[in-house]
Amino acid sequence: MATPTQIGLAVLPLATIAFLMIGRYWSATRAMPVAWVVALAVGFFGWGMSPRWIAAASINGAITASNILYIVFGAILVLYTLKQTGAFDVINRGFTSISDDRRVQVVLLVFLMGSFIEAAAGFGTPAAVVGPLLVGLGFPPLAAVVVALTGNLMAITFGAVGTPLIIGLEDIFSSTESIQSTVAAQGMTIPEWVAQIAVWAATYHVIVGALLPFIGVAMMTRFFGEERSIKPALEVLPLTLFAWASFSVPYWLTAYFLGPTFPGLFGAMGGMLITVGALKAGYFHPDEEWDFAPEEQWPEHWVGDIAPGESATGRSGTVAADGGQVATATDSMSLARAWTPYAVLAGLLVVTRVIDPVTNFVTSTLVLEWGSILGTSMGNSFAVLYLPGAVFIAVHLLTIPLHGMDREEVTAAWLETIEKVTPAVLALVFAVATVQIMIQSGETAGVDSMLVVLSEATANTAGVVYPFFAALVGAFGAFLAGSNTVSDILFGTFQYNVAADLGVSRTVLVGAQAVGGAIGNLIAVHNVVAALAVVGLVGEEGRVIRLELIPLAYYAVMTGILSLLFVYVVAPGTF
Repeated sequence: MATPTQIGLAVLPLATIAFLMIGRYWSATRAMPVAWVVALAVGFFGWGMSPRWIAAASINGAITASNILYIVFGAILVLYTLKQTGAFDVINRGFTSISDDRRVQVVLLVFLMGSFIEAAAGFGTPAAVVGPLLVGLGFPPLAAVVVALTGNLMAITFGAVGTPLIIGLEDIFSSTESIQSTVAAQGMTIPEWVAQIAVWAATYHVIVGALLPFIGVAMMTRFFGEERSIKPALEVLPLTLFAWASFSVPYWLTAYFLGPTFPGLFGAMGGMLITVGALKAGYFHPDEEWDFAPEEQWPEHWVGDIAPGESATGRSGTVAADGGQVATATDSMSLARAWTPYAVLAGLLVVTRVIDPVTNFVTSTLVLEWGSILGTSMGNSFAVLYLPGAVFIAVHLLTIPLHGMDREEVTAAWLETIEKVTPAVLALVFAVATVQIMIQSGETAGVDSMLVVLSEATANTAGVVYPFFAALVGAFGAFLAGSNTVSDILFGTFQYNVAADLGVSRTVLVGAQAVGGAIGNLIAVHNVVAALAVVGLVGEEGRVIRLELIPLAYYAVMTGILSLLFVYVVAPGTF
């Protein structure tokens, strides 16, 4: 059992991040190198990590950061490609043909389309795609980031076609002999048991997520609306509940009958078809359209390097003052042609992750690996073709002939992309390196890592009410690692053991862990940095994390209450 001194030392890197970014509004570019130094000192003096092991952990983090930057670079490249061709102007008009109301656009783009992208690709891709789309529609970039991070939370647990549950739990449990034998004694295989965990995770999400689309809209109207009120959000409550139901029914049924691979995909596709169909039939439209205040009234920190509504030629907006359409050079481009790059993007993301021969090819070809970094047991890789960055770049190359781009336009898109990615490099490298030092801190000394020390302290303090905190432990892992999958890898076995010690359902508690891993993505530092980078707002991480604490608190508290009810009242006899 960890001593109070160990617990205090383990929390220092996190306290540094919280104080500098949330308390002092420091940018991640400034705060994360300081946090890395603190983690380095704690690892060396408190955990006895050797300089070689600390260096290897930092290099490991830098490789992971390069994976993320690859995705961000590709997402921004597609954004600037479509801005150069004028396709964004056409896409804007397409959305306004369904509704000019920003609240409706949030439901469609953030909750439904964002969930589809998360279910297909994971890796923080939704914010990288949806954020720029919202900015192109005329949203303040800061508002675009806040709502884009919030809206796809239900899909994260099943992101990248079930990767968090399949890789984060199934593979880890299968390699743990004691868990494997215990599950076998229940008459199940590990995949069958993880499929049950998936059902419980989906159940948590369906219940707690009923207000998720509404919260996304309310965050926008309360913090970015002219009236600073949630009242405008209440006016679209029927639409948000309808979208949630349209998503949740196929989502839960898929988890129950097909397991952890497709719930997010089928839920999002069903939700989009049903909700768009209802809106086109004239249902659920608010009586009055809601929009942001005029741009000249926006605070400076709302807007970065990318102007809202900016077209390829630098024009802002495509709608005349009288509500009519402004004639532009892009009027000849059809809506289908403008959307084709994103349709191809979604299709490629699904194909490369669902069709086994294709998945096997992209995961085994052009994989840059560094095993035994600096002679340690750590290793990492860079899957050039599998990471979504490859799909983004492929879509960029396809768009060149599809939209008839010339050399000058292609060059401009690349130069603007490089300019926007550069500020995020330092923050991401140090953020992930800090996390890796905390994860690897126990390896050389044969003691628990900083992460495990903090988690066990939580479990020991909470006792029988620990199920309330299970999701928060999962959120803690995702906050540090920026990944539901990594959180499940770190804490899935820990949650299993705590459940066994308490005599409560392992299935239900690990299900709460899987949900918690999704919650933590709301405030994961490098997810926030990546989301801000694609809209040209690097440096506002502290503001975003402060706002994201609101939906995080709602989701964590509600999941905690359900955990207590499920393990002690609803399903006390479940394995």
